[in-house]
Amino acid sequence: MQRVLRLFLVAAAVLVFGPAVASAQEGQIAGVVRDTSGGVMPGVLVEVTSPALIEKVRAATTDSNGQYRITNLPVGTYTVTFTLEGFTRQQRDSVVLTSGFTASIHGTMAL
Repeated sequence: MQRVLRLFLVAAAVLVFGPAVASAQEGQIAGVVRDTSGGVMPGVLVEVTSPALIEKVRAATTDSNGQYRITNLPVGTYTVTFTLEGFTRQQRDSVVLTSGFTASIHGTMAL
């Protein structure tokens, strides 16, 4: 009886804490993209690349407030690139993501 109870408690702990441990191995990159005068930039393509990604690149587009967020990124080192036609492409290298961390990477787009 005691063995069954112990097995039940272990199984319950795995169900409760398992998802938290799995998600702790991921991070996210988020920020705001502005122009050189400080105005927000909607429609900017933001791409993150890393050897840690199976697909090697993930992308998002800034919203009407110039904000973006790329979630569920495996722990690793990333390059973040900001692209919008008519503006100079911007790049941030060596962005290190650790477990449960959100890296705030902001972009400034110049003509």
